[in-house]
Amino acid sequence: MHQRFLRMVVALIAVISLVFGSLVTSAMAAQGQATPVDPATPIVDATPIDSATPVTDSGTSGPVDLDVLFIGAHPDDEAGGLSTYGQWGEEAGAEVGVITVTRGEGGGNAVGTEEGPALGLLREDEERRAVGLAGIEHIYNLDKVDFYYTVSAPLTQEVWDYNDTLERVVRIIRTTQPEVITTMNPSPTPGNHGHHQIAARLAVEAFYAAADESAFPEQLSEEGLSTWEVSKIFRAGGAGEGQPGPDCATTYAPADPTDIVYGVWAGNTSDANGGRTWADVEREAQRTYASQGWAAFPDAETDPAEITCDFFTLIDSRVPLATNVESITAVLENAVVDNTRGLPLGSQLYLTTESFDVQAGEPFTVTSHLQVPGDVDTSEAFVTLVAPTGWEVVGAEEAEQAAAAGEDATPVVTETDDGELTQEFTIIPPEDAEVNTRYTIGASVGAGGGIGVTSEVVQVVPPVSATLAPLPQIAQFQEWAESVGVPELQSLITPVAPIGLGGEQELSIDIVNNTAEEQSGTVTVSLPEGFETETPSMPFESLAAGETTSVSFTVRNTDTTLATSNEGGDEGTYAVEITTEAAGVSSVQSAGINLVPTTTVPQAATAPVIDGQIGTDEYTGEPLDLSRVWEGDDPDSPEDASGTGYVTWGEEGIYVAVEVTDDTLGTVLPQQDAKRHWRTDSVEIAIDPLGTAENTSATFKVGVFPTTEEGTAAAYRDADAFQGPVETTAPGFEVASTVSEPYTGYVLETLIPWDALPADIDPDQAAMNIFIYDSDTNDLTGQTRLGWSTWNGVQGDPYRWGLVDFEGYTPPADARTEPEEPRMPLEVARSIDSPQSIAQAADDGVGLAGQPTVPDGEGIEVVNDLAIENGQVSVEVESASEGTANLFFVADGTVVSSSSQRVTAGSPVTVELAANGSTGGTVYLAFERADGAMQAMALPVTGS
Repeated sequence: MHQRFLRMVVALIAVISLVFGSLVTSAMAAQGQATPVDPATPIVDATPIDSATPVTDSGTSGPVDLDVLFIGAHPDDEAGGLSTYGQWGEEAGAEVGVITVTRGEGGGNAVGTEEGPALGLLREDEERRAVGLAGIEHIYNLDKVDFYYTVSAPLTQEVWDYNDTLERVVRIIRTTQPEVITTMNPSPTPGNHGHHQIAARLAVEAFYAAADESAFPEQLSEEGLSTWEVSKIFRAGGAGEGQPGPDCATTYAPADPTDIVYGVWAGNTSDANGGRTWADVEREAQRTYASQGWAAFPDAETDPAEITCDFFTLIDSRVPLATNVESITAVLENAVVDNTRGLPLGSQLYLTTESFDVQAGEPFTVTSHLQVPGDVDTSEAFVTLVAPTGWEVVGAEEAEQAAAAGEDATPVVTETDDGELTQEFTIIPPEDAEVNTRYTIGASVGAGGGIGVTSEVVQVVPPVSATLAPLPQIAQFQEWAESVGVPELQSLITPVAPIGLGGEQELSIDIVNNTAEEQSGTVTVSLPEGFETETPSMPFESLAAGETTSVSFTVRNTDTTLATSNEGGDEGTYAVEITTEAAGVSSVQSAGINLVPTTTVPQAATAPVIDGQIGTDEYTGEPLDLSRVWEGDDPDSPEDASGTGYVTWGEEGIYVAVEVTDDTLGTVLPQQDAKRHWRTDSVEIAIDPLGTAENTSATFKVGVFPTTEEGTAAAYRDADAFQGPVETTAPGFEVASTVSEPYTGYVLETLIPWDALPADIDPDQAAMNIFIYDSDTNDLTGQTRLGWSTWNGVQGDPYRWGLVDFEGYTPPADARTEPEEPRMPLEVARSIDSPQSIAQAADDGVGLAGQPTVPDGEGIEVVNDLAIENGQVSVEVESASEGTANLFFVADGTVVSSSSQRVTAGSPVTVELAANGSTGGTVYLAFERADGAMQAMALPVTGS
């Protein structure tokens, strides 16, 4: 937690201590006709059931009551916090659960050839075994598809059906009733996976929706659930700096001083794990995600001074804030863990403001909200506000003086029907309050013999604000943050605009009048060296109160020797300052320019021969430097990993040749597994034909392998408009390669037919990128990623690819000027196909896939005792409604046999499951009604 807030907390406690005296030191202290579905083929064969997965004999006694719930997108998203979750379980008995929106079937596979649903089930098993090492037994998969890596939240939101997914998350929260939610980064920071963004936004929105009776009301009226107020929500990680070691929690300094960040050191030891550090336990767990190549992770740090903290940044809290930042369980304090000097556990204390944005000299209202258990006397309790130095809290001084004199100092208190006490305060920032700056308002209260503290953040805005118009992804995030009520999260991103090397770009500046009066003024852009604009200042006039307008500046890159991509500016961004002058106030906002490389691609005089050789005069354009590192380890030398690209065009399409220097050949795959190219040595070619793609679903992307076990090159489209083997997805695509002997690298040569692109090339603004993936191992893990236009996550960011001028190219008269609809991979593993998920649902009472559970008497019933007879397990079922029943016979942790049955209401049916020599076990049964409601059972099977 930042030091400014710590000092504020100390001051608040001191004030309350003076007022309450001895009170502070007291007791703070989830009959039919059956039709078999492919009965000859088991649904799952030899799927292990994690020994940590709890199994009951039949049904459940009631839903599990969680303390902490992590919400992520894929198996392994929780992995970086397992040392903390394990400590919370061991130190405080906290019951931790995980929502995983997908099963990660779009990821790689370093341990086999499974893909699609089969890979999803494999990854679920890895996740369950991994988190089990941290004592976590509850994983809820929502059955949404992991379609591929994308940085696009809008695309993810569409594919996942955001509202349906939100409904499932809210249902799980209302069922399991966690006190604390942890999640990921919801913002489109560079490289942040779009799936991660949406998982986090679902978590934040569900934090509020679960408590709102108007949100998904059928869960309340038809499913028997109740609203639930989660106490706190955090995003994992933090924006700031700190030192590793035992003091990492207290030495951490957030980049934004108003952030509240808690740290949990991974160097603490675990009694349940033989005294090992939690960093070591977490590393063992991470290696369990082997399909993602994580089995090769190095050992954890053993030097305590090098072991780091897991950090958690507060998003919102309904309960008093934790003040003991050194505690392992600080995040849980006042929600799961009692603070003996705090308000009684179960109390709520928080502030709300009428607006996040406030103005210097203008009053605004802050409301405190206090609710304590019914047996706590609040007759003498009052809230004390502490504002920043120089800010006026109207009536605060008089109230404190009266309290010190033993007189009635309680401001006007309003009590709601549910016992919440609210008090309104008026605060006036000084006229000279620094604009575009965030300030913390603190509050404390004493009641029931304890002290509670809380805070709220506001931002002082100038009379008129001017900011760089956001890119579509950023604009969507800003709109979401405003609509949900978390505008403070917008500080996670700095707006940027791409400009091609030597080119120009219109920078649009949005201007907002924040006052109640008409405003006029000027906007000035200050550009970094090597960029210029003819009119650095632009006026705006008669902007009405609360209205928005915009002005545009034509910015040119005049110094073509500047470094592009992540090598230019500060971490790839050239800083821009936008200054607004209005109403006598000058304010500055930061923005940035991403300078992308450019090239001119000439027409080939003679079409290149696709033979894996770069012939003389085949490629006459400038060579492209592909040796920039964009992710992974820096190469030891150019011989370790480097490359050059060559591009030309002809009547048949675009020709791309890549020459790679490499010292170690990674895993050579068979042709049938030549996909997911990032796992080994390969080249990726990416083309945005129109130069307007918001995400890669409107682009062409192909991964090319220099060799396979069959001795030829192979190619596979991935994460683009049409994915799969090029023979199917890009007819006419040609590839050839030459791999040197002895091995020092390879040459790839390709022809990309015009018709394979999702639209016809716009010769003036098309975008393109070429990447090199380097693997120096035989375990299907990549170490280094190089490319032409390079930033973190740039493979998913078409706006930051290099700009290409296809010199002399004329689009056809009937040119496709709109990208074709993408063909998304939507095959997904489902919870009714997972015996592990069924076993858990039968035990903890939470509906499969976050779906509603079938009401009692409306689902399927097993009417016989299960026993092995004549080598079979006979399961007699009756159903009160139509649906699908999946059955799995499991013995000694392995699926022995399975069957999927379509059942209709009214007629009993017998399902036979082969015992295959087993002498006992468990039948796991999942039933899905036509309306999506689910039922899960775990039924013991006795021997013959």
